[in-house]
Formats: sequence, structure tokens, C-alpha cells
Amino acid sequence: MDLGIAGRNAIVCASSRGLGKGCAQALAQNGVNVVINGRDAEVTQATADQIRADSGVEVTPVIADVSTPEGQKALLEACPQADILVNNNGGPPFCDFRDLDREGMQEGMTMNFVTPIELAQAVIDGMIERQFGRIVNITSVTVKRPVFGLDLSSGARAGLTAFMAGVARSVAQHNVTINHILPGFIDTDRLRGGLAFIAQKNNVSVEDAAADQISQVPAERFGNPSEFGQACAFLCSQHAGYITGHSMLIDGGLFESNFWPHVGGAGCQRTDSGNRPGEPGRCGRRFR
Repeated sequence: MDLGIAGRNAIVCASSRGLGKGCAQALAQNGVNVVINGRDAEVTQATADQIRADSGVEVTPVIADVSTPEGQKALLEACPQADILVNNNGGPPFCDFRDLDREGMQEGMTMNFVTPIELAQAVIDGMIERQFGRIVNITSVTVKRPVFGLDLSSGARAGLTAFMAGVARSVAQHNVTINHILPGFIDTDRLRGGLAFIAQKNNVSVEDAAADQISQVPAERFGNPSEFGQACAFLCSQHAGYITGHSMLIDGGLFESNFWPHVGGAGCQRTDSGNRPGEPGRCGRRFR
């Protein structure tokens, strides 16, 4: 399928490896010029060289911490007219919530809540002016399904999801969409770090911890960054202009639900006493 985004420009945060790299590769395969980002200069440059060789598009590496004002400035200078923004970042380390201090909590909120909002603020007016924009926030299945040790990460990402719900609807008429991708157990460095934490906490081997996680997934395997990236590329495509404000699970069936509950969504309930025609429900919409 031609995604219709060849020649577009994208910022993909935290993309020297893992999920971000998968997204950058998929966008580049579809002709998008990408600005990639990482804190390790050698790894980031190697990723840029690989993507450039595989796709032929313009790939600009930015060595920076995206959570800092300086890092964000460098990214935006490298791509002053971003058509696509993929918000991604590392998260707080696995730990018992009792071990969190104020400084750690503020750092976690900056990484997974404040930073993606700041970058969206920086690019969204240009997207509106050009009548095309795609913002994809990589969050986590833990927004919907708690995972021990990721409480701060889950809380920050859930807050981002709620914050962006109204923003997404305020810009939809300009062909600007904002969506979230919720990865489950994807084979990345972060997953392996989590397995080591769980293994130590439960006094089991890392292999046993991995087997236990896989046993929870109906697909009976971990996901891979490449398939994750392809889903991201579709949400950034011209074909996804009517999809906004949604959270897409990529988890091999891990999260069990028959329906997608809408929290603060478009549904409107009648008040407990009922509503006559013309009277507003809880959301303010008037019933016919």
C-alpha cells in the first residue's frame, strides 16, 4: 500500500534503537525524510547510516536528550516544518513505588508527560497551517493494564493520553491527528531490563521470567519493533486522517476486553432523571 507520505518530514524521538527505530525505519521505507534522535552518538549515527542506506531518504541524526529544552531545540532546528511527530522516550526505571522520591517522580513526569506535550505545542500550528499533521505518542499497555514496578511510567503516560484527548479533537478539522500506540511485550532493551527486575524480585531466572510473560500473550511470543513501526507508519499516512484520539494496542492479545471503553469520549449519557427532547445530557449535547 502506498501510504501517500513520500516527501514528508518527520521527527522520531528516541529512535536510535527499539520502538523508535522501528518507527523511523518504517517511515523511511515509505519515503519520509526522518530526523532521528538518541543520546549515544555512535549508536545514533549507525542507525542513521543504516536507515539511509536501506531507504535512500534524508536521515538526520540529532544527539540529544529529548527531555531537555536544548534537546528539543536541536530536533526542531533539524526539522523546522515537521509533518509527522512520533513522541517516544525512555521511561522511569522499574522500581517499587515505595522507593520513588520527589525528584524521581518529577523526572518521570517530564519524560513521559511534559516532553511530548512541549513538542506537540512546537509543531502543531505549522501542521494546521499546512493542513496536514500526524502526531503519534508511544505510550504503553500499562496505561490499561498495570505492570508491577512501572507505576510512575503508567501514571505519566495515562495522564498524557487524557491530556491529548481534547487536543486531538480541537485540531481534527485541519487534517491533524493525534493518536497513541500502546506496546505490550515488545522485544526491546527496556523489556529485557524489566525481565531482569522481575527475575530478581521473584528470585527466578530471566528465562523463566520471559517464559511467564510470553505465557500471558495469546500470540505466544514477544512482538518486534519492525511490526510496531509499520503500525505507526500507517497512523502517519494519508489514509489515517479519520482516525484521531485513539489508543491502539499492539500487544498480541495481551489486554483482554470485548469492547473498547470510551473514557471521556464522544458518547453522551442521559441524566439519571432522563431527558426530554431538546434537553442536554451530561456532555451538554441536546437529545432529539
